[in-house]
Amino acid sequence: MKTHLLSFILLAILIVSCGPSKKVGNDLAVNHKIMTQIDLSAVDNDKVPVLINPGRFVQDTIFYRLPKVIPGTYAVSDFGNFIENFKAYDYEGNPIAYEKLDNNSWAIYGAASLDRISYLVNDTFDAEGGDIPTPFSPTGTNIQPDNYVLNLPGFIGYFDGFKENAYQVEVVAPAAFDRTSALPKISEQTSQDGNNISTIYLADRYFEVIDNPMMYGHLDVEEFEVGGIKIVLSVYSPNKLHSAKSLKDAMYKMMKAQKAYLGEINSTMRYDIYVYLADKSEGSPRGFGALEHHTSTVVVMPESMPAAGLEKGMIDVVAHEFFHILSPLTVHSEDVHYFDYNDPTFSKHLWMYEGLTEYFANLFQVNQELISEDEFYSKMMNKINTASHLDDTMSFTVMSENILDNPYKANYYNVYQKGALIGMCLDIILREESKGEKGILSVMKELSEKYGVDQPFEDDKIIDEITAMTYPAVGQFFKDHVIGTNPIDYDLYFERAGLSFQEGKIATNYIQNAGAIILKGDKESQSIVFNELVTENSFWNENGALPNDKIKEIDGVAVTLGNANAIFSEVHSWQSGREVRVVLERNGVEKVIEKPLTPTYTTGKTLKRNADITESQKKLLESWLKGS
Repeated sequence: MKTHLLSFILLAILIVSCGPSKKVGNDLAVNHKIMTQIDLSAVDNDKVPVLINPGRFVQDTIFYRLPKVIPGTYAVSDFGNFIENFKAYDYEGNPIAYEKLDNNSWAIYGAASLDRISYLVNDTFDAEGGDIPTPFSPTGTNIQPDNYVLNLPGFIGYFDGFKENAYQVEVVAPAAFDRTSALPKISEQTSQDGNNISTIYLADRYFEVIDNPMMYGHLDVEEFEVGGIKIVLSVYSPNKLHSAKSLKDAMYKMMKAQKAYLGEINSTMRYDIYVYLADKSEGSPRGFGALEHHTSTVVVMPESMPAAGLEKGMIDVVAHEFFHILSPLTVHSEDVHYFDYNDPTFSKHLWMYEGLTEYFANLFQVNQELISEDEFYSKMMNKINTASHLDDTMSFTVMSENILDNPYKANYYNVYQKGALIGMCLDIILREESKGEKGILSVMKELSEKYGVDQPFEDDKIIDEITAMTYPAVGQFFKDHVIGTNPIDYDLYFERAGLSFQEGKIATNYIQNAGAIILKGDKESQSIVFNELVTENSFWNENGALPNDKIKEIDGVAVTLGNANAIFSEVHSWQSGREVRVVLERNGVEKVIEKPLTPTYTTGKTLKRNADITESQKKLLESWLKGS
């Protein structure tokens, strides 16, 4: 899951300164289909009515739950917090007794007479920044007159012991709506007055319900084919600043390159990309990034981003999500496969699920010539610099297994930084040991052939298995730097490929210096200010910005802690030549910077080829960057 991306970094600043449950024997379970209905035509006060008809139970008591955690998020979502007016009825239409046990669970008594349950669902987008924690935006829900983001764990729950039952999902919506879903559609019927359409989808089990998001409303949809996969791109842009058509070429080029890089790996005939572009209005989502599913991804990005910046952001984010078809969607442990949505245990291998995925999302771009060699080195250097500000002595396996708890939770962002660098070092080791014949991608392909979607590996044995498949040096690296707490000396790995760190000028952006954030939150004034690093960013330094300058306004919008993620995500994508107006405040006096952006740089270590690179180093470098 490419979750917190920039938002995660900013959130840290403000605060401090991507499977089914295990089957159990249940003699009382009846193999019936669970019928559900989400009625978008009956929304009142931004609340959607939901009806659940589970068929007949023989138990006296049954437990109904919405997920606390969903696979791929590594964070608590508590979807039950957004449910109200919960009711249970018997076959005579009379209410029957129930008890709410926790945020997400209800005990229904006299379940043998239960006919149906009903409740209202509030959307999570509106609650972001409020008093209760909310799911990360790409996992959340939106209920607006012209757009509905239907991440289904926010609407439909499960009964204990019945997660393997088939589900029928009916969505009733205005006939004028566009609708996209990767769930198989089995029927569609228009109401007698022609105002609404009822669409019925089928899921073989509960996991397929939560693994297949939908988007309804006034959408822009484009379809294209890449390597035998039908790609459906659905875009909601509230102010029509972007469209599926404007993003289509970039997505096609990227996914074509991904397919070429992956080769024969192909786990789906259809892949959906749902894009919600958030404006700055009240109730808009604030967490930018994406969440992967087996055959789709949900992306939330700022609508105000310029076209070039949005394309670049989409390439980075969607590429990461698509590479999840390797892991954990294909190669995964029992903790992932038998996921308990309300009392989960976590695998030790975030270095694989998120780290390798992020590494592939960067490597394939240089492999397929979407970016230059120097651009790839710059990406890796940014990860080294960013990882240096996190805990470099924390065991990755221990962190992964305890990711919901501090201090591990606070270091989650490192799975996209050091996790990717772990993948890079393993790749270099494998290329050197195999004389260029084997890399980390080929190892993952071997594992996908052995295990696959329906066969999990044993969590405690996979590192030993990878070592046995490869070389002792791989096992030693795991022991030292993944299981162990030793920081990685990246010089040792780059030197093998004829690369070295050199001092120089580094192209950066307007909120970072080569991975280091130049902003911080000021709790006393409840504002965003520049930190000491601002003097090393050429644009701000040339325009007189100083540490502790309050960033009061950007392009006419007042900057607050509440809107900081949205504003600085846009600033992150600023391109040279854009006209900007920034109002700073220093000791009560305003300073206005109003001018076109110039390219901005910092200084520090860059990664370059050595002038005296040897032939053996060249061969290793070529197999690393261009090998399959």
